[in-house]
Amino acid sequence: MSNFAITSLELLKRLDADGVEEVAGDWVHWARPEQLPPKGDWTTWLLMGGRGAGKTRAGSEWVRGLVNETIPVSPIALVGETIAQARAIMVEGESGLLRIGPAATRPKFERSANRLLWPNGAMAELMSGSEPERFRGPQFAAAWCDELGKWPNAEAAWDMLQFALRLGENPRQLVTTTPRPTRLLKRLLADPRTHVTRMRTAENAANLAPGFLETVVGRYRGTVLGRQELDGELIEDLPDALWQRAALEAGRLGTIPELSRIIVGVDPPVTGHAKSDACGIIVAGLAGETGVVLADRSLKPARPLAWARRVVSAFEEFEADAVVAEVNQGGELVVEMLRQMAPHLPVRSVHATRGKWVRAEPVAALYARGLVRHAAGLAELEDEMCAFGPDGLSGGHSPDRVDALVWALTELMLGRAVPRVRGV
Repeated sequence: MSNFAITSLELLKRLDADGVEEVAGDWVHWARPEQLPPKGDWTTWLLMGGRGAGKTRAGSEWVRGLVNETIPVSPIALVGETIAQARAIMVEGESGLLRIGPAATRPKFERSANRLLWPNGAMAELMSGSEPERFRGPQFAAAWCDELGKWPNAEAAWDMLQFALRLGENPRQLVTTTPRPTRLLKRLLADPRTHVTRMRTAENAANLAPGFLETVVGRYRGTVLGRQELDGELIEDLPDALWQRAALEAGRLGTIPELSRIIVGVDPPVTGHAKSDACGIIVAGLAGETGVVLADRSLKPARPLAWARRVVSAFEEFEADAVVAEVNQGGELVVEMLRQMAPHLPVRSVHATRGKWVRAEPVAALYARGLVRHAAGLAELEDEMCAFGPDGLSGGHSPDRVDALVWALTELMLGRAVPRVRGV
């Protein structure tokens, strides 16, 4: 807990009941900066965060702020995946509108009408993102949309909501959601009228149960699911990529088995300046017939001496048998650079005679057969793998990690054997 929070708690102890309620109800005093509405000219505030990151509280407080303006913003649409979800989370939940702010200013919930009425006359209506046609007819001055990534008819419902936002001087909407790679979320991210805020579960640790942090957060930290559900990252795959995250995650290893061989694959950059490609450095081993990707030691910027040291360090750390390095760009200078760092380093130089995609296909086939598995902590490599397309690029950039991976696994599982040599 921050020193500011401690000071605030000490202040509360010195106040009477009315003073406590007033200070406790001052959201600006307690909120984290990312939970407060952004300044500037925006139409949509897209608040993407992990589970328990404080998204719902931020949404409820944003609505409360609109209602408490000198001229209350009203009516407001409260849109959940379903009416039941909107009621359970946005209205009656732990951080819902019926639970925040001074008691005297809280709204009355008319359950039969799915409507909230505040003492100052402001009104909010619950709506379902699963029923786009229900947005024909109502009109609103603002909207809070929760878990947009889960709406089954998201684009249709969203478009109908836009037609309904036609009251007041500046209709705005807040979206609070755990990110999912839906067409609508990607559309909003690309819209210049959208302000994007990201929050991680760990940032709200002070308000979460210790058991949740230890079990759930501890278990999923660093996984693809954890990056989405805890860190609020938007994780997506190319439809025609050779690898998909779900398959990589399904083959995740908890314990590393005994390995018979270990290879360090290297894809060195053409140049060594700050804007050059990374040096891909991937460590992989063989357990029976299964390849195990152990570590990603890639480096950027990758100046020659720096990446050569990194390769030797990886070789020694994992007690590898050999280094396999592509020499198309640097020729034998690549081998010489490595041997300057470690004169007896067993290095096999390889030349790329086919395109990156063609070279990668046999390795991807090994994954498809369940013959390659990953250790934890390979997020950047996996991002590159799942964005690697037929054009030989990954997200518009050179796939240096993928190249190094392909060289290592080709040597281990598809290429000629490398004699087992220990030390340098």
